[in-house]
Amino acid sequence: MNGAEVDSLLATARAWLRQDPDAETRDELAGIITRAASGDEDATADLADRFRTRLAFGTAGLRGALGAGSNRMNRVLVSQAAAGFAAFLHARSGGTTPTVVIGYDGRRNSRRFALDSAELFAGAGLRAILLPRLLPTPVLAFAVRHFGADAGVMVTASHNPPDDNGYKVYLGGADEGSQIVSPADAEIAERIRRVAEAGDLAALPRSSAYETAGEEVVDAYVAATAAVAPAPESARSLTWVYTAMHGVGWETMARILDVAGYPRPKTVGEQLNPDPRFPTVAFPNPEEPGAMDLAFAAGRRTRADFILANDPDADRLAVAIPDESVDGGWRRLSGNEIGLLLGARAARAAAGTPGATLACSLVSSPGLGVIAAHHGLGFHETLTGFKWISRSPGIVYGYEEALGYLVNPETVRDKDGISAAIAVLGLAAEAREQGRTLADMLAELGEVYGHFASGQVSIRVDDLSIIGRVMLSLRTLPPTHIGATAVASAEDLLDAAPGQPSGDVLRYRFADGSRVIVRPSGTEPKLKVYLDAQAPSATEADGIIAALEAGVRALLDERA
Repeated sequence: MNGAEVDSLLATARAWLRQDPDAETRDELAGIITRAASGDEDATADLADRFRTRLAFGTAGLRGALGAGSNRMNRVLVSQAAAGFAAFLHARSGGTTPTVVIGYDGRRNSRRFALDSAELFAGAGLRAILLPRLLPTPVLAFAVRHFGADAGVMVTASHNPPDDNGYKVYLGGADEGSQIVSPADAEIAERIRRVAEAGDLAALPRSSAYETAGEEVVDAYVAATAAVAPAPESARSLTWVYTAMHGVGWETMARILDVAGYPRPKTVGEQLNPDPRFPTVAFPNPEEPGAMDLAFAAGRRTRADFILANDPDADRLAVAIPDESVDGGWRRLSGNEIGLLLGARAARAAAGTPGATLACSLVSSPGLGVIAAHHGLGFHETLTGFKWISRSPGIVYGYEEALGYLVNPETVRDKDGISAAIAVLGLAAEAREQGRTLADMLAELGEVYGHFASGQVSIRVDDLSIIGRVMLSLRTLPPTHIGATAVASAEDLLDAAPGQPSGDVLRYRFADGSRVIVRPSGTEPKLKVYLDAQAPSATEADGIIAALEAGVRALLDERA
């Protein structure tokens, strides 16, 4: 980097510093500026990483590491986002006063970002309603519809690493409280850009005239979620374990259990209360290796029937069952196994309902389509993300394999790990009534609908260009085989037919009906590969997945 480039970078950083209202990030940035100005190359590189770009606002909102700079999550960036979003809402309001609801979880700075947003929304002339305390993301999604709001903002980074935070945006009205989709994301991003270019955060009007919602909104969510599956008498004998993964799920979950009539679980005490450090897990995501080890230990200790786990903002649900064939005696069910269990539950309830449909993302098990057809229901396959799944016409149930489930679309138009937990408790109680278990229910799915198996290969990278390089290589020279299996057809969903899901996704199909799907993660620095198979038996389906996984790993090693 030459002298002029360094001077320009320092000027950008100093301009940012002047408008930063946060003492912690000001001190952090001032130290880096001082070292960079004295010729420290590491500090200069750090500044370049922080300021040469800015966190992009997209359909997932904002998400990134906390820290000073336009490429980090901080009060400057969040304030610019709030002001830009307020301008967007005014522009589409038709002269009425837009209403926006703000929620936040237990991560570092979540409450501060929520307060900044509420003050800026109120200062911009919006009706701003702040939820009463830190709460799960599904409560915010519920509140948008409950208040008839035009929009909602949830400050959360869900299951990302501890040093991350995020800003998730929902739209009400015709969007029914779903997350934003294109072109709204680009329009909001443009409004944010204009605020950022003005460069004077202090000039943005703020007001303390926002409302703080009462407990009634939480009470309404509790009542609606308890109604998903009220406990039968057989539920009293259930023994189960719950972990909140250091997140915000337990308080709300406990209230719903009491209203619905389920017994309280044995809890993983070390992970029960919100803790932004997430001290017992490397990644606060129940899908990650080791994240559920404490829950497994509690399950062994208490001889539990099953384990339920929410991620930190409680929009996802993991389920584990006893299994003596695996080390430790517990097996976490895949998102597809849970998704098909809940899908069959929803299909049985909706059978005969005109226009009722099931929906899942295109990387989720094709088994849901088979279940829908078996019960005479419609089926929609969408791009990944509940922003798409929740918009499926006639939806009565939707899921994605990444532990996301939508079991009550009449009240929440997003994945909801708490209502999904209540639905699973209902299934467990039903099984207990019949002398069966969740494992028995899984086995019966195969007997009724066919044996489906799924797998996943995820490659986490430090350099995002690796993902782009692999995707380009696969597009330029499509594989003819994956392992020993010949590819029957290859699809690039960037070139999808009109009306079909379109995105940065590659799909390979094989003669036996199995498939491999490759896509970059939308929220993490990962390349994700999804494997699906159907066979006459579970053993055969598992064998196909094992062979495909070995072939995929060899292919990625070759192309990386």
